[in-house]
Amino acid sequence: MSYKNALSISHEIVTKYLAEGDFAIDATAGNGNDTLLLAKLVGDKGKVYAFDIQEIAIHNTCKRLKENKLEHRVQLINNGHQFMDKYISDKVKVVMFNLGYLPGGNHLIATKPQNTITAIDTSLKLLKEGGIIMMVIYYGGDSGFAEKNAIMNHIKKLDYKKYSVLVMDYINWINCPPIAVCIEKLK
Repeated sequence: MSYKNALSISHEIVTKYLAEGDFAIDATAGNGNDTLLLAKLVGDKGKVYAFDIQEIAIHNTCKRLKENKLEHRVQLINNGHQFMDKYISDKVKVVMFNLGYLPGGNHLIATKPQNTITAIDTSLKLLKEGGIIMMVIYYGGDSGFAEKNAIMNHIKKLDYKKYSVLVMDYINWINCPPIAVCIEKLK
């Protein structure tokens, strides 16, 4: 597989971790692309929880799932990812984040640093040992620099005996290419 961008890297990694019967979280449902991938991977015995603060994102994700006849595998939650522990008590294998704003949506409505850091910390508690958080951080243009910096500062302080943090960045690309980050909860 060609690692042409951070999103393709995130999908490749998640595909290697997630299996039939696993539970997963899409912390930023957006237009449903990651939710659909997760729903395919967990199978009928697994479950996906998908969060988004925007009703249009929940609608778009629901539509995509119905088109693929996979809506029964997903619980859609119209709330911020920082509240995921209010809805989930199951241990999960994968948590995905695509940070920034809804593609094609209002750039003023975007993920926020403190909410995302709270969601990352909550995700770490919900993760099974050997599970991962997979993030794609979009930060160029008109948003995301503060969030990117806050996240990077936060995750580099994670205890290396408990978590392995891998950051994949296209350092020779122009215009702030998205960054892929994988955090594995060690056994």
